[in-house]
Amino acid sequence: MNSEWMDLAAGRGGLAAGVIVAGVVVVAVLIGAFWLGARVKRRESRPPTPEEQPRLPEGGPVREVREHREPDEVPRSDTRLTPHELGNHGSSPTRTGSGSERPRWDEGSSGSFGSGGPGGG
Repeated sequence: MNSEWMDLAAGRGGLAAGVIVAGVVVVAVLIGAFWLGARVKRRESRPPTPEEQPRLPEGGPVREVREHREPDEVPRSDTRLTPHELGNHGSSPTRTGSGSERPRWDEGSSGSFGSGGPGGG
C-alpha cells in the first residue's frame, strides 16, 4: 500500500468529523432557539376571547359625515405672528357653516392645471 493514500484518507476523516461537529452545533442552536421561543410565548398574555373582541355599535358601522365648516380666522396684527401667539387654531372646534353646499370652482376659472384659459379638452 502506498502511504499517500493513508494520508489522504486520514485528512478526509478529519474533514468529515468537522462537518459532523458543525451539524451538531447547528442542531443544538436550533433546539435552543425553539426552547427560548416557547419560554417567551408562555410569558405573553393570552389572546382575547370572542366576548372581549370589539363589537359594532347598535346603529351599524359609523359613516363619513360631510359638512361645510366656517373657517377659523387668523387674528390680524401689524407684526408677524409666531405659532404660540396663534392660540388653539386647528385644534379648537369650529361651527357648522351656513350653507350646506361645498364651494366649487367656476367653469373656465383656474383650477389645478394651467392658467384656466381655453384648453384642449
